[in-house]
Amino acid sequence: MEFLRCPATVLLQLQNFSKVFNLDSHFRMTSLNYIDIPPLLSAGGTIILPGSKSISNRILLLSALAQGTTEIRDVLLSDDTERMLDGLRALGVVVEQLDTHVFRVQGCGGNFQVKQAKFFLGNAGTAFRPLTAALALSGGEYQLSGVARMHERPIGDLVDALRELGADIDYQANDGFPPLEIHPATLSGVSRVSVRGDVSSQFLTALLMALPLLDREVTVEVVGELISKPYIEITLAMMARFGVVVQRNGWLSFTVAAGSRYVSPGVIYVEGDASSASYFLAAGAIGCGPVRIEGVGSDSIQGDVRFAEALALMGAQIEQGANWMEARAPLDGKLKAIDLDCNHIPDAAMTLALVALFAEGTTTLRNIASWRVKETDRIAAMAIELRKVGATVEEGADCIRITPPDPSAGSGRTELKHAAIDTYDDHRMAMCFSLAAFGVQGIRINDPSCVAKTFPDYFAAFASVTQAVPVIAIDGPSASGKGTVAQRVAAKLGYHYLDSGALYRLLAVAAQRDGIAISDEEKLSELAASMDVRFEGEQIWLDGVLLGEELRTEECASNASKVAALPKVRTALLNKQHAFRCAPGLVADGRDMASVVFPDAALKIFLTASAEARAERRYKQLKEKGMSGNIAALLLDIQARDERDSQRSVAPLQQATDAILLDTTALNIEQAVQQVLIAYQSKRKP
Repeated sequence: MEFLRCPATVLLQLQNFSKVFNLDSHFRMTSLNYIDIPPLLSAGGTIILPGSKSISNRILLLSALAQGTTEIRDVLLSDDTERMLDGLRALGVVVEQLDTHVFRVQGCGGNFQVKQAKFFLGNAGTAFRPLTAALALSGGEYQLSGVARMHERPIGDLVDALRELGADIDYQANDGFPPLEIHPATLSGVSRVSVRGDVSSQFLTALLMALPLLDREVTVEVVGELISKPYIEITLAMMARFGVVVQRNGWLSFTVAAGSRYVSPGVIYVEGDASSASYFLAAGAIGCGPVRIEGVGSDSIQGDVRFAEALALMGAQIEQGANWMEARAPLDGKLKAIDLDCNHIPDAAMTLALVALFAEGTTTLRNIASWRVKETDRIAAMAIELRKVGATVEEGADCIRITPPDPSAGSGRTELKHAAIDTYDDHRMAMCFSLAAFGVQGIRINDPSCVAKTFPDYFAAFASVTQAVPVIAIDGPSASGKGTVAQRVAAKLGYHYLDSGALYRLLAVAAQRDGIAISDEEKLSELAASMDVRFEGEQIWLDGVLLGEELRTEECASNASKVAALPKVRTALLNKQHAFRCAPGLVADGRDMASVVFPDAALKIFLTASAEARAERRYKQLKEKGMSGNIAALLLDIQARDERDSQRSVAPLQQATDAILLDTTALNIEQAVQQVLIAYQSKRKP
């Protein structure tokens, strides 16, 4: 699979956003409906990773449980960490924000000042489970709740283990699930407890982090195979940084010695998020690369850094140092399918499911049962959404098998279907499926704001290292020459060409052919979506038939104006126009290409000329075709049409704010084409 490097500046096309923002700057995405990512050609660049969610929340809680004051640097700012910070402050823990990602926490040694409180912890498992354990053993009356999905995520195994130690915990709704009510514990003398390891590693993490609050030695036995082992390694490493070294018997049992107490390390840094690194490394492997991530590397304590090993097995070229990693496409450009036990990379394995779409063969990801109890049932969700883009998917209890669709004929690029991907309020679903934009048609991500859970600026970061199929948008009034200029620019660059105005005329012709009334919005929108349109130079094909003069009749023009006023038709044709955006690039002409259809176009040109010059050009065209014309009448018609186009309520003719005005009154066609090419060259990335 080979990807051409597009020189255009990449921006994601944004639709229906409740606020306007610049993807070149940092932003927090809120109240957004969806984001359209155009088809991507390549990837390259460097990303500095945000802090790890798992490490951030562990350090925040351990700092509160410790003796002394801890300064934490590179803390992730996200929904999950906000829930932990809110919880600690509600308990009376003094937390100061010294800088954007720097916090100072005054430890209370586990003796929380506030003994009665209610907590809403959203869908933050890394806050809910550890706080449950710490509060259950610290004494006090507390209520913990979250979003509806959190109330579906099991917690019974953790509660059972805490009850063995003497904790007093009640379920407020369904047994085994939040919300919870915690009462002061009557601590038992039990020195051994057991917890299941095959549901969520967060149960064991929560227990281990809370046990130093007791005055005795306690051993935790793991029942069943422990999943997500790397996250337990993170827990043990962080506890050790705070002075508590856990004795272990492999993965079978863990012992916290009597007298263990957390002591602040003074200053501690949060590693970059290795799970988030996976999306950018995958982009480098799919889209040529290199893409470099900084913040994690060979010295990382996070298991998800081994995602790079999985990419290497698929053929990607991987390089790494102590605090960085870099990925490129395979030397032969072809990724290979793998069959992999993913217990060591539970979160990053989701990214492999998307890489599988660009690999030769069937990829099988095994030992991923923990996906079932995450922010959503990720195995089921992944299967549903992968099928939308054309993959063949087999779903098992703890595995998933993915076969990609066939490559696009001739291009060698993966022929994924354009789809609107549902994200299930799951940040990793949204981030993973951004990679599907490396397919031929791009992708739509519904509810992209869910990435705020761990990576609020994800889409801006993704845009900064990916390059989209470039678009040159040429708008202008009637008879300005935009169609001829656009065709010739496309021919010189070897790009595809779109005559947007012709789409409405084609729909009018197709409606007449099929006997559909021009006022039937529903049927017209269905017809618009199903039309097979092809532009070859000045030739226009509709459903395999070459059309000519029938597109230039007054009746066709009148009907085209009528169908253009129908909202559902405009939506259907908008999607049709987006589908023309294919590698290596597109030149599109019309009246709203830059302002509405392709607002992220690499180059925007507003082509114009005086009304008199346009009337004279139209007159010469008519004469060349052996048709009669009157310059005065043509001038009046052009002036009237300009007025109508500029005043229409939907997508009026206007120069986009960032478009280049090109007045061709004194230019011939070749001169105008040359001006556009010079402008495009100046926009290209070096």
